[in-house]
Amino acid sequence: MTTESGATAAGPLRLERQGALAVMTIDHPPLNLFDSSMIEALRGHVDALEEPGVRGLLVRAEGAVVSAGVDVDVFHGLSSADAATLWTDLLEVIHRIERLPYPTVFAAHALTLTAAFELALGCDLIVAAESAQFGLVETVVGLTPAMGGTQRIADRAGPGRARELVMTGALFPAGTLERWNVVNRVWEDEGFDARARKFANRLATGPTLAHAATKRIVRAQIEDGVPGADAVVPETAGNLFDTKDLKKAVETFLDQGPGNATFEGR
Repeated sequence: MTTESGATAAGPLRLERQGALAVMTIDHPPLNLFDSSMIEALRGHVDALEEPGVRGLLVRAEGAVVSAGVDVDVFHGLSSADAATLWTDLLEVIHRIERLPYPTVFAAHALTLTAAFELALGCDLIVAAESAQFGLVETVVGLTPAMGGTQRIADRAGPGRARELVMTGALFPAGTLERWNVVNRVWEDEGFDARARKFANRLATGPTLAHAATKRIVRAQIEDGVPGADAVVPETAGNLFDTKDLKKAVETFLDQGPGNATFEGR
């Protein structure tokens, strides 16, 4: 991980720190394709995202598109065993992003296809510009999404919508996916990047340990329903009372009113 405000060396995927927020930028012109170099960079950056001190992640992109998808050269000549290994490795990357103990936000300002969309679905929240479009278009090469996109669409929008996105291979506007609960918020194109940064930074400077607890409860609900989530709440929420964050927040609330606590993730 780089120092505050410092960026990694130039490459298809940059990682920089802005205070508590890590910003990962897709910058692989002209189409930001997920080729071998992009995939390797993604694997490496996940290691840095697990380092202490990071309290939020924003994934964004430069260029006219977020990503036009996977470079088909990646698939050329793969055996079924090779492909299974590739998808196993990439799914593990998605799992590691989902397990990060802080909020993760994907900002889509334009066309977002296949691997980039699946990476977005591995983040906690997706924000999009009004003109953004999304698609899982693997059907054009006789493939189905294999970085977890299908099941994560089903989790957010239901199995019928997942089948529709994948089987049609169509492009869907941000507003439609917001109505389907795939995208969390849609903002105007103008000023979108600055708004996404501000939104992600607000989460990164909030109560990190409380956010981690929220993620654990939501995960329990996904895996085991409401009863499963209820089962983990007493310990998960109860442990927060031993944190400096909660103790300081309660004290400042009583002394100065709400909104004055400084959270440190401890």
